[in-house]
Amino acid sequence: MTDATAERLREITAEDYPAVRGLVAGLSGDALVRAGRLLARLDPDRVLAAHPATPAPLIAVTGHGTLSALVPALTGELARHGLLARVRLSDFDSWVFDLADPGSALYAAAPSLVLCVLDADLVAGELPLPWRVEDVERVLAEKTALVERAAEVFATAARGSTLVLNTLPLPRSLTAQLVDLGARARLGAVWREANARLLRLTETRPEVVTVDLDPLLAEGTAARDVRQSVYAKAHLSDALLAGYAREVGHLARQAAGGAKKVLALDLDDTVWGGVLGEAGPEGIEVAGSYRGEAFRRFQAVGKQLGSQGVLLAAVSKNDREPVVKTLREHPELTLREDDFVQVRANWRPKHENLAELAADLNLSTDSFVFVDDSAFECGLVRRELPGVAVLQVGVEPALHVERLLADGWFDVRALTAEDRARPARYREEQARQDFLHTFDSLDGYLRELDISVTLAPVDASRTDRISQLTLRTNQFNLTTRRLQPAEVRALREDPAARVLAIESADRFGDNGLVGAVLLRRDAGVLHIENFLLSCRVFSRSIEQAVLGAVLEHAFDEGAEEVRAGYVRTARNGKVADFYPRAGFETVRADDASADFRLTSRPAAAPVDHIRLTARFERDLP
Repeated sequence: MTDATAERLREITAEDYPAVRGLVAGLSGDALVRAGRLLARLDPDRVLAAHPATPAPLIAVTGHGTLSALVPALTGELARHGLLARVRLSDFDSWVFDLADPGSALYAAAPSLVLCVLDADLVAGELPLPWRVEDVERVLAEKTALVERAAEVFATAARGSTLVLNTLPLPRSLTAQLVDLGARARLGAVWREANARLLRLTETRPEVVTVDLDPLLAEGTAARDVRQSVYAKAHLSDALLAGYAREVGHLARQAAGGAKKVLALDLDDTVWGGVLGEAGPEGIEVAGSYRGEAFRRFQAVGKQLGSQGVLLAAVSKNDREPVVKTLREHPELTLREDDFVQVRANWRPKHENLAELAADLNLSTDSFVFVDDSAFECGLVRRELPGVAVLQVGVEPALHVERLLADGWFDVRALTAEDRARPARYREEQARQDFLHTFDSLDGYLRELDISVTLAPVDASRTDRISQLTLRTNQFNLTTRRLQPAEVRALREDPAARVLAIESADRFGDNGLVGAVLLRRDAGVLHIENFLLSCRVFSRSIEQAVLGAVLEHAFDEGAEEVRAGYVRTARNGKVADFYPRAGFETVRADDASADFRLTSRPAAAPVDHIRLTARFERDLP
């Protein structure tokens, strides 16, 4: 961090907070922690008073050792993603009391994230003298069972929150006390089995995330500073806590709706080595040489991400014909034309191409990660499209993969079938656009598109997808209420609530689960708590058809009125008048939100070009 940046951060006030993200965006490690210390002096309440739309998750930190170093690390990491950290640090070694008691102050605070940070001394500190492997195994079993019981209490006491655990680093100072190499190996085995038990807890507890510290240790981060551990009871090093905070930052960003969807790649000296226009297809480096292997590795990672629903796009300053020919025919390329939802190769500024690509995909540019080796191109995109995450990979291709993966831009809590199908569905969307251009009117296009929509209560297998929609949908999202999988399950089981899934298909294919409506009945009033629709199916009147079915059912079932709300964000302005256009009267409205009411069955005409099947009864056992 430069002295100028540090000085600017010292001068930052609550009113200036939106500028912080740009100041800390390129920082990491010690520099980011230092920035976090400077930002931690700001009063979060004053920041929120000045900027009420700022995402500000409340993070409760508890654990076994001294964890004060985690506060500035979290503050800096969340600031990098445009979030405001509100961190509450529990008393030393109070994690059992905090988590096992449903009436604890931790639960009363209703945090968004609860970090239970554990370390090796949790086990080593309770071993008898002398000790054997069997003693370690016993203490590990007791502690993991205690964590599991705490997670069970958490599941009912903190609905809507996420419990973050971590694996325990195995210190050499423990294993080396065993002179019997066989016993030392057994110790390693039982320790890793306990860590595996913590990692597998996420399979049965959807409200739990376990951060695996081994990958951070494998990259050279020290597990602890011995003097800090002995004298200050800080049993995890500041560097490891900073790495842990980075992972938590990714989780907080994703929970706030900040996950990315599109990976836009430059080609020359990014996907392959060399400049295609100068070297020709036979001269670029893609495999077979030491630099070529580095580019091949980067391509393989891109293909892996694409297989999990990340939309790949190529944005290159090149003539289109040789680019497409190379992607189709080069014998050693790993990424091919079909791996990209679009290939934009021309000589126009890249920020213009990215903006047009976002419009074509019906996405915000905030959904994009742009990767380029050019400092000029990266700087221009940062300036013109500040919502795009820009990664400059530099001149060393062996480091491209690490730079791409460092920030978990595309992480999700659970990968769904819709995720894996997303690239194919966006390619189908291009066919729809081509089909549209054959019609003189939108009405004619929509009639021939042959759209079918199903509206029905969500089943247990789709709760992860509904949660993901609430976390990732930003444009057609009336209240932007973010729900974790456990919250969706609770709503699904609530007799007064309905979680309705919207699925659609047309002549070009199945769009899958593309939206949701969250309802709650309170005596004679039906509340529409949220309405979401994927950007993939905008402009087809699906939302009008679904709302019409919901309203018809409500009044058929004797509802006296229907109430709905809208909460404004930076990205959902296009739906601000959704309910008034459907006949709702405005009860209250200001710049931040509005409430609406409908007291009689609307006289809206049916959406003739959509075949809608609606079912409202639940199939719960």
